[in-house]
Amino acid sequence: MSVLAPLRTSWRHANRQGDLSAAMLALAPAVLLFAIFNIYPLIFSGFLSVMEWDGFSPDRAYVGLDNYQAIFESAQFRNALSVTLKYTAGVTVLSVALGLVIAVLLNSEIRGQNVYRLIYFLPVVTSTVAAAVVWRYLMTPGTGYADVFLRNIGLTPPSPTWLRNPTWALWIVILVGLWKRLGFNIVVFLAGLQNIPKDYYEAATVDGAGALRRFRHITIPLIAPITLLLVIMSIIDAFLVFDVVYVMTDGGPVGTTEVVGLLLYRQAFRYFNLGDASAMGWVIFAIVFAVTLIQWKFFGVRESAL
Repeated sequence: MSVLAPLRTSWRHANRQGDLSAAMLALAPAVLLFAIFNIYPLIFSGFLSVMEWDGFSPDRAYVGLDNYQAIFESAQFRNALSVTLKYTAGVTVLSVALGLVIAVLLNSEIRGQNVYRLIYFLPVVTSTVAAAVVWRYLMTPGTGYADVFLRNIGLTPPSPTWLRNPTWALWIVILVGLWKRLGFNIVVFLAGLQNIPKDYYEAATVDGAGALRRFRHITIPLIAPITLLLVIMSIIDAFLVFDVVYVMTDGGPVGTTEVVGLLLYRQAFRYFNLGDASAMGWVIFAIVFAVTLIQWKFFGVRESAL
């Protein structure tokens, strides 16, 4: 037995090496595609962020951090960042709060529960561009359903109407973002609510706790990790918004809906300032990365505490 033991060890080691080689060979195409379409553009954009280049000229001028300084001194970038933060705050707060309330209602014993779940989740799987086009037609001046509805109940539509009104345009874009995000939050909240033992609610009911007290002292604390996760995911998703704004308003009127993603697109593909656009991309990346670190820190702490 002592003579065969080294042979068995060598055979197992060879099998492990063979499995590892086979796994690396199987993963190679996916890793190569990921490197070409993700890692290389990331590195190249970092290189461009310190250069001045129009995308066509063979010469690239090194400018250091001038691109970053220029965008932070730009009133247009500060406005776009402000609009993006407003959009992110609106969509995140409303989608998480309403998502929790609706999920609690759908989690109760009501008729047609699955139908309601389907209705709320449909916007999530709807094409964002298609949804934005439909919402734009709904807000069409004069003939859109929003104006027709207001006139039918005796009210006067705003002038200039909806998407051309600096007061209303951003709110309409936030409404579309909320409509797209709400269903996902509801489904995730439902999954969390169904994992809460019913014994907690039964014991609280026996002790005389009403629905609001049960919601406050049982549902909210036990659903807190999921709530925090959805808040972070909503912030990241909303901060990267582009297509809805591009289709519905193109940043207008007078820059009231111009988000950072749209400004980056213009700098890169309309004005061909690839250095400034790359610097904006890295600023967005830094903000999203910081939010992700906050998620990792506080979500991890919360999970360990529970």
